[in-house]
Amino acid sequence: MTQVPPSRVTLSSIAIRDFRNIERADLAIPPDGIALVGDNGQGKTNFLEAIAYLELLRSMRGVRDRDLTRFGATAFHVAAESRGTAVQRVGIGVERTGKKRITLDGVEAPRLTDALGALPSVCFSPADIALIAGAPAERRRYLDIALALSSKRYLSALRQYRAALARRNAALREAARPGARSSSVAAWEPALAEHGATIVEERRSWVAEGAPDFARLCSEIGERAPMQIAYESPLVDAPDVRGALAEALKRGRDHDARRMITHAGPHRDDLAVTLGARDLRLVGSAGQQRTAAIALRLLEAATFRVRGGAQPLLLLDDPFAELDRTRAARVLGLLEESSAKGLGQTILCVPREDEIPRAFTRLERWSIRDGVFTQCGEAA
Repeated sequence: MTQVPPSRVTLSSIAIRDFRNIERADLAIPPDGIALVGDNGQGKTNFLEAIAYLELLRSMRGVRDRDLTRFGATAFHVAAESRGTAVQRVGIGVERTGKKRITLDGVEAPRLTDALGALPSVCFSPADIALIAGAPAERRRYLDIALALSSKRYLSALRQYRAALARRNAALREAARPGARSSSVAAWEPALAEHGATIVEERRSWVAEGAPDFARLCSEIGERAPMQIAYESPLVDAPDVRGALAEALKRGRDHDARRMITHAGPHRDDLAVTLGARDLRLVGSAGQQRTAAIALRLLEAATFRVRGGAQPLLLLDDPFAELDRTRAARVLGLLEESSAKGLGQTILCVPREDEIPRAFTRLERWSIRDGVFTQCGEAA
């Protein structure tokens, strides 16, 4: 995706209070990053989740905010200082009640969206298999995150579309009540058509631009059969997406009223991933699905580099699980290539020291147990 900008994101320090099993941590992060070693359940992924929260303002694993708070605590807080970012200091405090307070460079943010993407990062995890094997909602969420964090136009359209969708669905439920005399269902359709069209147009443009890179990345990782992505939507080929969506909403109004839910629109679309023109979910092995998921994450990182002008922080959570040695080595080569071009720091999490790839032995070695960090120094 065009030439890579030279700047890179650097997380200088992070302070964590009562997040998951991490009661208190004040950590200075080396410029190259760290290799964090710990058994399962000790807090490695929780640490990555705390970092990612500073970008997404929510759990990267889809967990409710109140469930992120350490047992017995009333709130959690995560704060960080970084370089190579528009905002050098970001802090987020969240109470169990749902109240959320965010500060950017010491000033409270008036809107949550002002803080989205404050610390750009991309996380590679075995859980990414859900991007391929999971339901369409997983892939829509992937598209929404990649585009909302890199396009203000998309973020604005997504917020307004979701609000209008919730109101139309509420109107459909209200209209279905016995004795209902009037309906405001149609009143929300112009907003859905307008903002839904923006979502569809940006998604199909991004997918069309990224499809050749996706195919190349899968091939370079080691997949012989062609892998492809395509935006799957009834509106994908419409020359006038807004008009086509408005007509679909009108045409489906009676059907929607019976089901009490809106069926037409980008909230029903999908990102199709194929292997040799067949659905990868149905024909792909675990390794092939993992290959495709890694390629999607690499596309996400490339999007942040090109559109954001900085190399995101690289979060690697046991990244080579379910890959054979050959594919793991090739993925590592792609990551090294990106790092040579200025990708942000690497935070590598593995269960055992012998699983740290040779290319990352330069990273300072840390360990974690029961949410407590210990600095071990550099590997030999």
